[in-house]
Amino acid sequence: MTLFRRRSRRDAGRRVGAVRISSARVPGAPKPWYGDETMVMTESQMLPLGTIAPSFSLPDPEGNEVSLRDFGEAKALLVVFMCNHCPFVQHLRTALAEFGRDAQARGYAMIGINSNDVVKYPADDAAAMRREIAEHRYVFPYLLDETQAVAHAYRAACTPDFYLFDGSRKLVYRGQLDDSRPGNGRPVTGADLRQAIDAVLAGRAVPAEQRPSVGCNIKWKPGNAPAWFG
Repeated sequence: MTLFRRRSRRDAGRRVGAVRISSARVPGAPKPWYGDETMVMTESQMLPLGTIAPSFSLPDPEGNEVSLRDFGEAKALLVVFMCNHCPFVQHLRTALAEFGRDAQARGYAMIGINSNDVVKYPADDAAAMRREIAEHRYVFPYLLDETQAVAHAYRAACTPDFYLFDGSRKLVYRGQLDDSRPGNGRPVTGADLRQAIDAVLAGRAVPAEQRPSVGCNIKWKPGNAPAWFG
């Protein structure tokens, strides 16, 4: 059993309760994770709705810079903070690939951002990102936030963490993909996020009642963890 160390909801960084997850239930999950079997299970910070998408310019694994400005014509923008080694992200890989294809077909943009410390977690480095893109056929830009400045700007907390911005780049959804988690037996449907995307593309308001995403904490570099992470 791999122990995910979780703290009460009263703690900073929205770290939640205690849980154990069997890594055997998560295909491809390494055992142990780089010698560190303890990870913090974390909820989204729930950035205030209406926030304007923070600007960024980040490299993909090939070194090509991709910026927020590149998606000015997109009907909506989906930003996903993710990585390679987190079992919560691994659980959703197929859905992430599907959302990428859906974005291309329907005229919205999707971007993946990896903000983990790749020195301590080399399975998240650029070479590993290239393999991840090829193996899972991601068609969306998957970018490396090496300084972690973009994660700070978005108040990203966990992998995965989802942010949906409308055509004017105002935040209309932040929270979970759906209620499936590794080991809980619920199918991955993408229902919560898909409902929000459908509403934006149809010009409807997205319901303000939204449930936070849950996953492994972003792996902050030494001294770089935000104050709210505690």
